[in-house]
Amino acid sequence: MTAIGIDSGSLTTKVVVLEGRTILATALTASGDDAETAARETVAKALADAGRQNENHIPIVSTGISGKYLSISHQQKAVTTCLARGISLLFPSVRMVIDIGAETSTVVKLNERGRVTDWANQDKCAAGTGLFLQQMSRLMQVSFEDMSALSLQAKTKADITSTCAVFAESEVISHIHRDPPTPKPDIIAGIYSSVISRLMAMCKRVGIERDIAVTGGVALNRGLVAMLEKELKCNVLVPDKPEFTAALGAAIIARENAERGSLR
Repeated sequence: MTAIGIDSGSLTTKVVVLEGRTILATALTASGDDAETAARETVAKALADAGRQNENHIPIVSTGISGKYLSISHQQKAVTTCLARGISLLFPSVRMVIDIGAETSTVVKLNERGRVTDWANQDKCAAGTGLFLQQMSRLMQVSFEDMSALSLQAKTKADITSTCAVFAESEVISHIHRDPPTPKPDIIAGIYSSVISRLMAMCKRVGIERDIAVTGGVALNRGLVAMLEKELKCNVLVPDKPEFTAALGAAIIARENAERGSLR
């Protein structure tokens, strides 16, 4: 059975088209100001890539910050639930997933059946999220990709201690304008360290358990992931397309509920 999962985020909308346990296609677009339009356009793009005509008669489950507002969806599910189901299909051994999104970071513990057993999230401040890292990238006039490479050259970590994104920005500026200025790799390592400290606090809140996966677009940042591995004292698993994990989970739930006849 073909099913569709939509992850409607604040910055991007992700769609997965699933056939059984096989991913037929994925698509990602900017969410813009109209979540419904973005969802429909992204679904159409993914279906075209999968060789399907339209979404008629295909079960759809949505998740994400705007997931509950989508009329194209037959059912809505929590991001934590979808992350657990998605990562369980990709990496059955995973018992904890760390998702670093645009505006929130979430840690989810799951059992061998891909069901959530505990979770924690951070959404009160931008610090520790993808938007914070994008802001730091602009401030330092370094691309997101180059930040990752530079962080691996750091000899030490600059002190970025504030738990507030605004104050953290002030700390970065002070490092840039020191005489002599703090080396860029060290500043970036300090920025990453401040993000990781928030992630580790959530991990410890629910209890660290291996195997561990990292999802969300920030998971593509090898420098940050390498530092996170040092803090966790273990290697982590990263999907090939980590930003689609929640959408994949939504598609799995859509397929299962449709097969049971419980999709409204």
